Amino acid sequence: MHGLLKLPPVFQHHWNARCHELGDFTPMLSEAANDIVQHTFGTGEGPRCLLGGDYTMATREGSSSELMIFLEGGGACNSLLCQATPVASPGMPRFGILNPEASSNPARNFNVAYLPYCDGSLFSGDTAIDTDDDGVVDRYHHGLKNLSASIDVIASTFPAPDRILLTGNSAGGFGTDYMLPLVRKLYPDTPIDLINDSGVGISRPGYVDFVINEWNASRFFPDDCSDCVSEAGHTTGYHIYQLNEDPNLRMGFMSTKQDSVIADVFVGIGGEAFEAALLPEMEALAAAHPERFKSFIADGTTHTFLQAQFSREVEGVPAYQWVADMLSGSADWRSLSD
Repeated sequence: MHGLLKLPPVFQHHWNARCHELGDFTPMLSEAANDIVQHTFGTGEGPRCLLGGDYTMATREGSSSELMIFLEGGGACNSLLCQATPVASPGMPRFGILNPEASSNPARNFNVAYLPYCDGSLFSGDTAIDTDDDGVVDRYHHGLKNLSASIDVIASTFPAPDRILLTGNSAGGFGTDYMLPLVRKLYPDTPIDLINDSGVGISRPGYVDFVINEWNASRFFPDDCSDCVSEAGHTTGYHIYQLNEDPNLRMGFMSTKQDSVIADVFVGIGGEAFEAALLPEMEALAAAHPERFKSFIADGTTHTFLQAQFSREVEGVPAYQWVADMLSGSADWRSLSD
């Protein structure tokens, strides 16, 4: 599985850009705690959190041959706005799609890799910033190293899953963009279902370019994808590109129409402008790949579904059922909107 294989161009680009990261970092400690194993990395130049603390992630064995990789959320940090979780807490939540005991959870029996979020750069960054020029690093945006170290642990722990559910909420939803090429590198033939909860790529002109530059994340965007980021600032073109290049990938995107965390706090365009952009961008994705892309769009301003609102209904269908329909390959899996 780890041999030199011909990857789709989007993933070959990402691998070539960051090939030295995979295999570089191993946990300093892997310790069983109840039904999970906690993997903690040392700091140095490798995985670490926003303020320099240790990065840690967890794995849990399930009874199925399928694997869920879940990326947690927790704000963002840049020179314009810094409201982000700075610490990776040990453990694994047991809410919603992460609850192994809920009969309504379609992923309850999956093997799970849980990645806390603490780098402030939506898992994309590869830089350290001295904000006050005193010679001391103030912000470590090591999201890429956190992902790279984690996927090595995941591939070692779960070497041959039948299918991968790559998912995350909020910052972790955005983070699925950056984890996808790493997952595909180490699992070149495995079907991937990607569910992006509330990080669907609606932005404003210039903002994506700004954070990409500040976090040193430009390598994630292929040179031959000139419309990966639109003039309006949205990343729909990037998601279409990913689907174009990987026929073994499906995507499901989830959002409320006026998500206040993203619309008001993160990109600062307000709920009405967010909704006006969200609906046509989801339609464009569905038009480009009608069999492999669907969306779940609810009324309101609340934020995230997979842990916080797993029973939330759109057109009478609970979020957990929409996820179940996707995972089962049901003809009932379709785009829904209030």
